[in-house]
Amino acid sequence: MNDGTLYIVATPIGHLGDLSPRAVEVLSAVDVIAAEDTRVTRKLLQHMGADTAMLSLHEHNEQQRIQSLLARLQAGDSVALVSDAGTPLISDPGYPLVRAVRQADIKIVPVPGPCAVITALSVSGLPTDKFIFEGFLPGKSSGRRGKFEELLLEHRTLIFYESPHRILACLEDLEAVMGDHREVVIARELTKTFETIRSGNIAEIREWVEQDQNQQRGEIVLLVAGAPVVEEANPDLERILTLLMDELPLKQAAALTAQICDAKRNEVYQKALEIKEIKAK
Repeated sequence: MNDGTLYIVATPIGHLGDLSPRAVEVLSAVDVIAAEDTRVTRKLLQHMGADTAMLSLHEHNEQQRIQSLLARLQAGDSVALVSDAGTPLISDPGYPLVRAVRQADIKIVPVPGPCAVITALSVSGLPTDKFIFEGFLPGKSSGRRGKFEELLLEHRTLIFYESPHRILACLEDLEAVMGDHREVVIARELTKTFETIRSGNIAEIREWVEQDQNQQRGEIVLLVAGAPVVEEANPDLERILTLLMDELPLKQAAALTAQICDAKRNEVYQKALEIKEIKAK
């Protein structure tokens, strides 16, 4: 008997109209669906008019499910893996299963579709040629600040998932580490009724979220502009900036250096942050 096939099926992140015809076909035809939450997937199947058998596969039982699913695949069954929303494995369960199936030389077929990371990036207005996705940020402020400090000099667009009850504290930590000037975008409830996409500098977005409780609800993608590459037309800029930083607050030193060297204030401020980071090590 030939082995079965594992399908990795992307499902809507909000709007059910984004479910592809191919996804409907696969989810209706497989022998079983491995779902992150069978209650969520059941609603999707009801929308499709399908009644495919399901079993749960989530972070707490994935290791225990792998052998039984491998056995079913090796017996010729077809299995579809879905998460609650979007593309499986992207900050969702599935990696151990997919790796085990790959190592067993069983066929894996992607059925692509929605992904909150790419959806948010595509409408952010931030550079899309290079970016990094860091998933969910640590739950504690110290952990978040440590992650932001680690990424302070990263030039690529930064993308995070964040919980609604932590988004304000997250922005406060971001401002504390990266200053108030860096451009950020909040993409909230993508493709849903109350979809909100807003950009501004860190201080502006933090203030907006603080004043509007609605922005502290729902699914949130946070995008942060990468650190600018400072091109120093004036070879004395860094020397002057370093000297002034020894005598003045960072922002004041950056502003004065920008004026002396006829440079952009934001770029000089970023250079000051880099110098501060190097000195701290």
